[in-house]
Amino acid sequence: MSDVLMVGCDLHDRTMMLKSCVGRDGAVRTRTVPNDRGSRRILRELLKSEAAAAGAEKIVFAYEASGQGFGLYDQLREGGIECHVLAPTKMAKTPGERKRKTDDRDAEKILDLVRAFVLAGTSLPTVWVPGLQTRDDREAVRQRVTVADKRCKVKTQVQSLLKRCDLRKPVEVKASWTKAFESWLRQLADGRMADGSPSPLGSGARHALSSLLRELQFWDEELSRLDEAVQELARSERYESAVREQTQEDGVGVLTSLVFLSELGDVTRFSNRRQVGAYLGLAPSCFETGNSDDRKGHITRQGPGRVRKLLCQACWVAVRVNPTERKRYETLKARNPNKPKIAIVAAMRRLAIRLWQKANPPLVEESVKQKSLKEKSVKQKSVKQKSVKQKSVKQKSVKQKSMKQKSMKSKSTKEKSFKQESVSMKEKSSKPKSFQQKSLNQESLKEKPMGSSREPNGKGVFLRHGRAHE
Repeated sequence: MSDVLMVGCDLHDRTMMLKSCVGRDGAVRTRTVPNDRGSRRILRELLKSEAAAAGAEKIVFAYEASGQGFGLYDQLREGGIECHVLAPTKMAKTPGERKRKTDDRDAEKILDLVRAFVLAGTSLPTVWVPGLQTRDDREAVRQRVTVADKRCKVKTQVQSLLKRCDLRKPVEVKASWTKAFESWLRQLADGRMADGSPSPLGSGARHALSSLLRELQFWDEELSRLDEAVQELARSERYESAVREQTQEDGVGVLTSLVFLSELGDVTRFSNRRQVGAYLGLAPSCFETGNSDDRKGHITRQGPGRVRKLLCQACWVAVRVNPTERKRYETLKARNPNKPKIAIVAAMRRLAIRLWQKANPPLVEESVKQKSLKEKSVKQKSVKQKSVKQKSVKQKSVKQKSMKQKSMKSKSTKEKSFKQESVSMKEKSSKPKSFQQKSLNQESLKEKPMGSSREPNGKGVFLRHGRAHE
């Protein structure tokens, strides 16, 4: 095998700590490089020259994923360097390593992983790197979700201010954050109520409330602008068909669909539903060893949390408006009364899988084919069952007929025998009495053995052992 230049990098905002070596027994070289576009370009040429000097035909570079994005990855790939972005959550660390964290040790840890990958063929805990277009789409969608969260925080601050000042909304204001409620808040901030009375708030509270209302108005305007950008993105060729299919689900709108699509990126990289659930952090954790092979815990919560948040909101809407989802939710909730969250998490996983299937056209076609095949098989089974039932009915009728015929024959034979017996009895009764007595005497003589007892012979003489005695 030809030599390979292996590089482990600990990336920071301003600097990069690099550790590199060539081959199995090569010496480890340590250096620190500035982290900017120009320095990265210089680093790319330095690595190529170092590999050429060492006789290495390939360069393998790796660093941890962070808030720095994928700029370093793009520049190295453009220069023909194999680059891997590692997931920090998948890199095993001992308690001692967590307590002794330095840039030098982090770079050495990454270099060890690269060595194992190149020399031993082990797998690297890499992350999927999205394309430039997917990254750009994510920015607008994520900003829309972030602005909505900030507006929600401002509303919570307003409610907290009212509680601290011991103020309750008037009776005529039925619900919070309606037009009537917002007009009442403006009256409190302006210092004059609708009936002409002064505001119950002090000057400091009125200034704070005015600031919060202005901030709330700003976020409302930002939301309207970002909603237009999101709608425009949904009408693009990349997302139009998938968004149209996904928004048919109860509780799923354009924003939820785009967040799901942009965060997952290339949906074809998932080969089954378990991978989708694991990527979104909706798979249960496990603590199994030895005989304990069924110890499941909470969900892992890995992957993008904003997707789980919007899936949860969509599932609550679906449970409220969809009878089927409500029935499933109530069934799981009744099965686990002390853990009602299990039911909504199960609904989130089912919804995520359906959205993934609708975003992947080959899967949609396969699902349609599978449904048609299932329908055909069901029809064939029903036809077979009908034919079997008809055969069984015919066989039962034939058996019943044969049983009836046998019973009729047996009855007729019994009647014939009874008639013959009655005729014979009549004939016997019609014979004379003297003839009957003689026949009876003869039969009795035949039945009794010789010399069994002393019997008269009709002349007053007893017979014993063949001799006559008077």
